[in-house]
Amino acid sequence: MKVIPFRRSRRDSKTIALLYGAIVAQARLPVFYESYGVADTVNGRFEMIVLHLVLALRRLNGGPADLRRLGQGVFDTFCSDMDANLRELGVGDLAVPRRMRGIGQAFYGRQSAYEAGLAAGEVKLLAPALARNVFGGPAAAAQAERLAGYVRQAWLDLAAQDAAALSQGAISFPDPQTVLATAACFT
Repeated sequence: MKVIPFRRSRRDSKTIALLYGAIVAQARLPVFYESYGVADTVNGRFEMIVLHLVLALRRLNGGPADLRRLGQGVFDTFCSDMDANLRELGVGDLAVPRRMRGIGQAFYGRQSAYEAGLAAGEVKLLAPALARNVFGGPAAAAQAERLAGYVRQAWLDLAAQDAAALSQGAISFPDPQTVLATAACFT
């Protein structure tokens, strides 16, 4: 019996590309770097991609099997993108696997920390993880709380999104400037 390796359909590949593209586009919005205080560096951009990836995967993995399959595809695309970025930055072929292990550990650690904060539904529990990972320490507590407010709103918006639309690659995040302005009204 001939074994045929698993391949994604063209439709799935297109949907995965749309989902991952939306995650990266959201993570690159200037407002995060200009108004939320995220460092506009390679590390800052990585942190924002990981944050939005965690949110998207939480939604996709909480859905039916077809969404979970897309979630795995989005994660695989993230890994391929990180590999390509390392090579573009000049990391040698022998060092890429070690660096990719580090990226994997960073992703899973952040996913665990952000999931715990989201599961509790408390911005105050999510903010320390964001302060540590995105801003580099507890000195950025106010910035982390603002970002935690955005993350909570993003999760609420994603949780309400239609599974059929997601399975077609339509994912949307809230406007971070609007979330920031709304939060400022309540402080």
